[in-house]
Amino acid sequence: MNIQYILDENLPPLYQQQLRRYLPELTVLMIGEPNTPLKGTLDPEILLWCEQHNFILVTNNRRSMPVHLTEHLTQNRLIPGIFVLRKKFTIGEIINDLVFIAQAGEQCDYQNRITHIPL
Repeated sequence: MNIQYILDENLPPLYQQQLRRYLPELTVLMIGEPNTPLKGTLDPEILLWCEQHNFILVTNNRRSMPVHLTEHLTQNRLIPGIFVLRKKFTIGEIINDLVFIAQAGEQCDYQNRITHIPL
C-alpha cells in the first residue's frame, strides 16, 4: 500500500478515525497535526507539501482547488492527487471509496488530477 492521505482541516476528524479503524496500516494525517502544514495554510502551499511528501489531498474544496491545481501544474510541478468529496454522500460511502482506493489503487492512477469521491 503506497497511498497516503492528508485530510483538509475543514473535514471532520471522523474521516481520519474511520480510515484508521478500517486500515490501521494506512497513513492518514490531518492538516494542523505535527509535521504537516499548519491550519490556515494556503492551498498552493498545501499542494507543494503534498508533492514533497507524496500524499494525496482529501478535501471538500470544490470551488478553488481546480484553479490551484492548474497553477501548480503550469509551474511544472507534480501532485500525487486530489480527492474532492462530492456533496450529498454519507461519510460511510466516502470512507468505503477511500479504503477501496488505498487497497486496490496505485498512487500514479491519481497523479496530477482531481478525482471526485465517491467514484
